Amino acid sequence: MELSNETTTLPVSADAPLLPPEQLAKPSFWTNLGSALRELIETLILTLVIFLLIRFAVQNFRIEGYSMEPNLHDGQFLFVNKLIYMLHPPERGDVIVFVPPNNSTRDFIKRVIGLPGDRVEIVNGRVFVNGEELREVYPLNPATYSMSSVNVPADEYFVLGDNRNYSSDSHSWGTVSAKKIIGKAWISYWPPQQIGMVPTYSYASER
Repeated sequence: MELSNETTTLPVSADAPLLPPEQLAKPSFWTNLGSALRELIETLILTLVIFLLIRFAVQNFRIEGYSMEPNLHDGQFLFVNKLIYMLHPPERGDVIVFVPPNNSTRDFIKRVIGLPGDRVEIVNGRVFVNGEELREVYPLNPATYSMSSVNVPADEYFVLGDNRNYSSDSHSWGTVSAKKIIGKAWISYWPPQQIGMVPTYSYASER
């Protein structure tokens, strides 16, 4: 019997380190710094995109004055839904935030009463739309004034404050262009005791 002097060489795994672990190359300071900066930039960009999307869809608004008493109050903070009227036009009863035709330096908040094509009249505080008295089911401080009949133009809205005698609104300066409407009052978020959805009273089914 002949014995071979050849030795068998075992294959070396490609994953096996050729050096002891303590001698393996470690990421440099600059590599770690570059990775951290890249993650920071990605986070900032994502945060900015989210912020812009939120600002596109929602806007905050602070009520100044008492024209919407007893429903909304001076100093109350709201979120305004800016997307809703891209889906459908304002409806009678909606509370909207808009730029008034007589003052472009501040936004107003009022309730939609007359829609495009409507005829609105106020007789001793009673509101008539197209010859029929409007049944206003929300809390209200009614007016004591009268207003002659007004025809609401196309793409315009007739708005009134809920505190009728103490509101600068369509009965004194006219209708609001649809282009000037910012959005619908959506959520009250301050003060804490007033947190909640802004109630919606829609007359859409009556049209």
